[in-house]
Amino acid sequence: MRKTSRFLLCCICCCMGIAGAREQKTDDLRRRGTLDNCRIKFEREKKGRVAFMGGSITEMEGWREMVCRELQDRFPDTEFDFINAGISSTGTTPGAFRFERDVLCRGPVDLLFEEAAVNDETNGFSDIEQIRGMEGIIRQARISNPEIDIVMLHFIGDGMLMPLSQEVTPAVILNHEKVAEHYQIPSINLAEEVAQRMKAGEFDWPTFGGTHPAPFGHRIYAAAISRLFDEMWHSPLRESERIHPHNLPATPLDANSYFGGQLVDIRQAKLGKGWKYTAVWQPELPAATRKGFVHVPAIEALKAGAQLHFRFTGKTVGIFHVAGPDTGIIEYSVDGKPFREKDLFTEWSEGLYIPWMTILETGLNEGRHELVLRMSEKHHPAGKGQACRILYFAVD
Repeated sequence: MRKTSRFLLCCICCCMGIAGAREQKTDDLRRRGTLDNCRIKFEREKKGRVAFMGGSITEMEGWREMVCRELQDRFPDTEFDFINAGISSTGTTPGAFRFERDVLCRGPVDLLFEEAAVNDETNGFSDIEQIRGMEGIIRQARISNPEIDIVMLHFIGDGMLMPLSQEVTPAVILNHEKVAEHYQIPSINLAEEVAQRMKAGEFDWPTFGGTHPAPFGHRIYAAAISRLFDEMWHSPLRESERIHPHNLPATPLDANSYFGGQLVDIRQAKLGKGWKYTAVWQPELPAATRKGFVHVPAIEALKAGAQLHFRFTGKTVGIFHVAGPDTGIIEYSVDGKPFREKDLFTEWSEGLYIPWMTILETGLNEGRHELVLRMSEKHHPAGKGQACRILYFAVD
């Protein structure tokens, strides 16, 4: 196994005026468990599947490609299959339900990178939801493949600057760290490292590039991951070393975490008057869209009173939908209980059909249930209609 990448990247950083990107020592690395299983696969079997799950910071070009090159450089004879499972605007809750579709799509994964701190905070998920979503991903990953190695990443966003400047760890990172500790997963608190280095005067927020980093910021993220590799793979593999399943805690942190999450075909719903199925949905109003969430199958309602029925088996039900300028308010009932309201309009909906997951009911008894969903006559003050467009049902 070669370790030339460390020297090369440091040289590049020096040439670009960012000397010390690799050498900067902070307590951002949380060294839990091991990354030995994937190392054995890469080094001895010469094959490996690596998945990157997160939001736009993962989906965009940057640190992910750098880490791919880093792994290929460390294991030059290995045939890698890299999976980009980053989707802009999404955090751990949609991540837990799309995990099977987007991460396990090509078979067992050997190494998983998971980042979601920025979107879980920005999208307003509660402390409970942040734990349920992250545990849903991590526990599901370990159930799908007990040998999978996982690295949890905490990136930095605008909303974290104030608490970090006061040396206060954002709540979302503390919540995700509870999951990392419970499952003994190594993590890297990049938010902490970046904040410390800005405080030390090494660079400022615009130079870093902000929430969606400039190439400079992506290099800092990749350098920290490389440092984790160096520390966890510092000694040669022993001849006796073998792949072992990781310990899966018998009890989850939250029994209602989404580790059984799945996306269910919308055609399983019974559509009433006012709902229609379209095989290639596209918006009529002028607004931005996200790749993968336009020109896709959807069920759509545009007027108040439109109603559907959806039967499912599980303890949680929700919808994975696009929330745009004309998105309205829904009323829903599970198993004949009184109807409740949920406003689907988001703070980004005026100019974007944003992919959004809304959990409607959780903590149900395991077994068969029925969801009734209808459009309300009311709508958000900034909304332009009473529409709902569902791409999948979410069931745990």
